[in-house]
Amino acid sequence: MGMKGRMTFMTWNLYAGADLGPIFTAKVNELPQRVTEVYRQFLATNFPERVKEIARQIALNQPDIIGLQEAELWALQVMSVPSFPIVKYNFIKLLLKELRKFGLQYEVAATNKNGFASLISSEGNSVSLSDRDTTLVRKQSGLQVIQSISKEFQVNLKVPIGVKTFQIVRGWSFIDVKANGRTFRVINTHLEPLSEGVQIAQGNEILKGPAKTNLPVIILGDLNSDADGTGTPTYGNFRSEGFEDVWEEAGQGGGFTCCQDADLLNGLSSLNRRIDFILFKNGWMPIRADLVGEDQSDRTPTALWPSDHAGVVGRLFLP
Repeated sequence: MGMKGRMTFMTWNLYAGADLGPIFTAKVNELPQRVTEVYRQFLATNFPERVKEIARQIALNQPDIIGLQEAELWALQVMSVPSFPIVKYNFIKLLLKELRKFGLQYEVAATNKNGFASLISSEGNSVSLSDRDTTLVRKQSGLQVIQSISKEFQVNLKVPIGVKTFQIVRGWSFIDVKANGRTFRVINTHLEPLSEGVQIAQGNEILKGPAKTNLPVIILGDLNSDADGTGTPTYGNFRSEGFEDVWEEAGQGGGFTCCQDADLLNGLSSLNRRIDFILFKNGWMPIRADLVGEDQSDRTPTALWPSDHAGVVGRLFLP
């Protein structure tokens, strides 16, 4: 567990790379054009470039365990040329490769495969997106993952796409980890932003499910619920179940994690909400908390912010 019980955790929403809203609001005849526009925005926000900065921030902090949200898999299939290889952007694969350049070996300890959608663009290509949340463990940490469980939420938001109704499936995963003779649990999740009722139900599923444990527990996640209580009650629900917030205990300043513009090119940072959290319970003691990816110096050479969210890093001690 590193320095006798000290551990570093990180949560970061990597950003799918495009605003998907236009797809949900498109009329049937507009849908192929919207798919093209969304995919073009994804290409423009250049994950292969952003991932280099994301990896650099991870390398600077060397977290033992990382909870990632929107760790997507995009795929483009040229339907008119069946022999053309499928173009894939696998965020996790790309990130692990960049981390190896820093001499860091991380392995995937848990993944929840959330929603999947495949639509035809105006060029006649098939564009698909798999939404995933992934928990990484640093191999050099000497941590032993003894259990890994991933589940879909029972309550998910339904949205219309063209003539069909589509379910935005989300979920949670947890790993039980052994270190220095102690076992603790780490939960990773990304809660629904577009429906308060769905979000509250999802939060309660975690509180009644994997978070209901006597083990020391850490929650890493984008809860889409404001820490200042102005938005949904979800964050408050976690706090009233005894979860403490590493930023409140050990962070300096506002700790805002959301959100930069969809094209990631806004000049000044527009982070003004705190919705990404490292929460803890049952014996952890907070040491420090920092943000990553929020400074002008964290932008890529083409001025992209590394994500539309800042990441949160927390160092805690388990006696």
